[in-house]
Amino acid sequence: MNMSFLDRWRKRPHAHPSVPLAESVRADPESVVELLSECELLRAQAARAGVELDDSARSLEALDQLQPVWRDDPEVLPWLGNDAGLYLGTVLVRTVRGAVWHVWPDGQPVVRLTSGREIDVVTAGHDWADSGAPELSQVYAEISET
Repeated sequence: MNMSFLDRWRKRPHAHPSVPLAESVRADPESVVELLSECELLRAQAARAGVELDDSARSLEALDQLQPVWRDDPEVLPWLGNDAGLYLGTVLVRTVRGAVWHVWPDGQPVVRLTSGREIDVVTAGHDWADSGAPELSQVYAEISET
């Protein structure tokens, strides 16, 4: 996987301050989109349950039907919630016209719509992982209608 912003990060002298994610998004948006879409833990959980995550709205519906076995593991729960949010964002960016990743100054990735509205998908993912509500497909449906 060729991610040019990672190459620059690895080669930078340690005396210089770190490069914020927001700057990386501006410098190499395609690589950052690829990185945010990995969602490795979520994809592994889904695969074990026989669900293929193909970055479609239909896959969000399939995720909503999974047994929430991750809720029994307090170490996995926050990571899975983060992945669920990033996956929701990935589906939005890939399927909703004009939706793009944006990073707040604190490093929080959000999805920005053409209207200027910003969706904190990571928080939505944590809510889903913690309690199942709102469902990821419901969040997607509400956002994609606007």
